[in-house]
Amino acid sequence: MTSLELRRRDGSAALRLLRDGELTLEGRLVDASNTTLRGILTLDGQIARCVYKPVRGERPLWDFPDGTLAGREVSAYLVSRATGWDLVPPTLLRDGPFGPGSCQLWIDEPEDTEPLVGFVPAAAVPRRWFPVAAARDDDGAAYALAHADDPRLARLAVLDAVLNNADRKGGHVLVGPDDRLYGVDHGVCFHVEEKLRTVLWGWAGRQLPPDAVEMLGALAGQVAGELGEELAEHLTVGEVAELAARIDRLRGGGLFPLPPEEWPAMPWPPM
Repeated sequence: MTSLELRRRDGSAALRLLRDGELTLEGRLVDASNTTLRGILTLDGQIARCVYKPVRGERPLWDFPDGTLAGREVSAYLVSRATGWDLVPPTLLRDGPFGPGSCQLWIDEPEDTEPLVGFVPAAAVPRRWFPVAAARDDDGAAYALAHADDPRLARLAVLDAVLNNADRKGGHVLVGPDDRLYGVDHGVCFHVEEKLRTVLWGWAGRQLPPDAVEMLGALAGQVAGELGEELAEHLTVGEVAELAARIDRLRGGGLFPLPPEEWPAMPWPPM
């Protein structure tokens, strides 16, 4: 069974493979700031690639407690699954060759996939794209960091606001072979202080779509119940409470968040 077939199912087969499959490492993703390893999982004739991030390889951060990033990766998946949008690949905690860590199903992007986020010439921003930042190349030519006005991206922007994602880079937005959009790399989410940093500011201040408002209402109830109990295994009581408060604020305002003025609005590097 391939990764694509696993993703098309209800997720239970993927989670079983992630949890119980034999994990063989292929190599390290050298551009990642924390130890990030790609591996192959095998179980009962099923095989799929995964991303394994051991806790012991997490780089200390001044604003997030040490050893908590893997649990935040799992928490992002749990919230994404609860929304019904399934924007985060199946993810769980498991033991691996370098100890406990997060293990996430690998997303293969087809070679001919058109990017939804990137730097484009400032005078040639594609139709139905939002420019969100100005830039220049090494020769001084004007460019814009921009992203598509795509409903899949809009859903991801809503999810990031819920998660309080401090690191939504363009390179963390993937389109799989099933043409579904996925967000990855959620180790710095769920802080109790506002830390939203993202390249997806194109809808800032606009009305949330009706499906997002409906989702937030249902999600609030889940955080108050079973989902909140699941998240409490990975997050503090205060972080779960603040998650519920963020959902209430988004529902009450009915708008996409505006870029902050008190801290950087975008991650670095943005892609």
